[in-house]
Amino acid sequence: MSDESGTTDDERGGMDPVTLEILRNQLESVATEMGHVLIRGAYSPNIKERQDCSTALFDASGRMVAQAEHIPVHLGAMPDAVETVLEKDPKPGDVFVVNDPFAGGTHLPDVTLVSTIAPEGEVLGFAVSRAHHADVGGSAPGSMPPGAREIYEEGLRLPAVRLVDGGEPNEAVHELIRANVRTPDERDADLRAQRAANARAEERVGELLDEHGSTLLVAFDAVIDYSRERVETALSALPDGTYRARDVLEGDGVTDGDVPIEAAVTIDGASLAVDFAGTADQVAGNLNAPLSVAKSAVYFVVRAITDPEIPPNHGCYEPVSVSAPEGSLLDPNPPAAVVGGNVETSQRVTDVTLVALAPAIPDAIPAGGQGTMNNLIIGDRSGEFTYYETIGGGFGARPGKDGMDGVQVGMTNTLNTPAEAMELEYPLRVERYALRPSSGGDGRYRGGLGLERTVTVETDATVSLLTERRRTAPAGLDGGGNGAVGENLVDGEPVPAKVSVDVSAGSTVSIRTPGGGGHGDPEARDPKARERDRRDGKVEE
Repeated sequence: MSDESGTTDDERGGMDPVTLEILRNQLESVATEMGHVLIRGAYSPNIKERQDCSTALFDASGRMVAQAEHIPVHLGAMPDAVETVLEKDPKPGDVFVVNDPFAGGTHLPDVTLVSTIAPEGEVLGFAVSRAHHADVGGSAPGSMPPGAREIYEEGLRLPAVRLVDGGEPNEAVHELIRANVRTPDERDADLRAQRAANARAEERVGELLDEHGSTLLVAFDAVIDYSRERVETALSALPDGTYRARDVLEGDGVTDGDVPIEAAVTIDGASLAVDFAGTADQVAGNLNAPLSVAKSAVYFVVRAITDPEIPPNHGCYEPVSVSAPEGSLLDPNPPAAVVGGNVETSQRVTDVTLVALAPAIPDAIPAGGQGTMNNLIIGDRSGEFTYYETIGGGFGARPGKDGMDGVQVGMTNTLNTPAEAMELEYPLRVERYALRPSSGGDGRYRGGLGLERTVTVETDATVSLLTERRRTAPAGLDGGGNGAVGENLVDGEPVPAKVSVDVSAGSTVSIRTPGGGGHGDPEARDPKARERDRRDGKVEE
């Protein structure tokens, strides 16, 4: 018997397709349940409301076996964190914590817990949870200072260390974390939620081992092989060649000059390689991105252009290679500041890679989306509260369909913070939360609309903004118009895309997010669709 990839049972260790499908779904269910435990057990709204977290299972050699459908920029970089832990000789009962971007992390607020899975006393794999903590210290509340020049300004930096050693909590590490963050009780609660999520994975894998025996370990290899073969088949159907694109970031938080990112995407049979030679050297500000972040963005694109039903695991990554010059924006040397690289540079890497592929697969590539996470951080320096949010915007129009309005685009996949939760948890009041009319680019298919979110800060606080697409519009495709650029305002006055300002009680902060680019000749838009746009308020009269 063979499946759609053409592989026989014997080539997968004798595992038939039915058994493979059952075990694949069971493993993915474990990863998904981990996410549910983390979200329900977390204390901070950033995790329990926005769901800014990700969970996955790995085998004993550090290969991802299954993941929950969470945050692309988290998941694609997770293997580097597990690789770092493997160097520490993990034992049953160990839980490692790591956030160092130069040793398996992405940026400091993303704290990763890697727990051994050893239900019968032997390490069979790892449970991994990564969550964005609302504060990990540093020079500004929220640990995302726009003007940071070194990673030391961005917060507490943790190499892979044992948070739990052989089942016993390492109180010294807990004390170290508490002493270096503004909201220690919240951090403790969120870390407990991550530990609970990882513990649930070990429990469930133990149950699967009881049910399936050694077949479970065979399944680890089989699901990875299956995904690799599916991705290779999909890549083989694309036209060979090297495709290039270039875009820019709008300053690095220290200077306003454009920062170029260049990509050369080579499709060669069943493989895809992305070379970022020509990209800027690492910058003084915080838009530097570890190579693991650049790889995450490329992996996301590969998943987007192949069959989304392919199980996401290590096998999807094997046909893909990513390179960038050492010391560049996408492979910086310490002590480079990197907090914006994870959230903003990753978005531009996604944009550039998609645009490069447009000539190869024009029927699959959308116009430019908002291309930013619109990071908004509000907190006080005494540690009473820290609020963090990424805000949705316009999705680019697709070759046969309008773009989506007010959604997260690209490397993030979070929810918003409901107004009720925000006002309950923080000294903040939501004044306006609405779509921006006419912000989507015109075209045969119209780009999605951006959002406007206005918040009153009811106490003295520090507001930090880390945003993009404030002067370079999301591009239309195939003759479509560009989306609208975003705007940031404090008390009605424009402020830079990347800025940190102290505000007094009663101040307002408004974020107007970019719209998506349009697709196709605007003259070809259906008149009924234009009438519907006007009726629904998507365009201003």
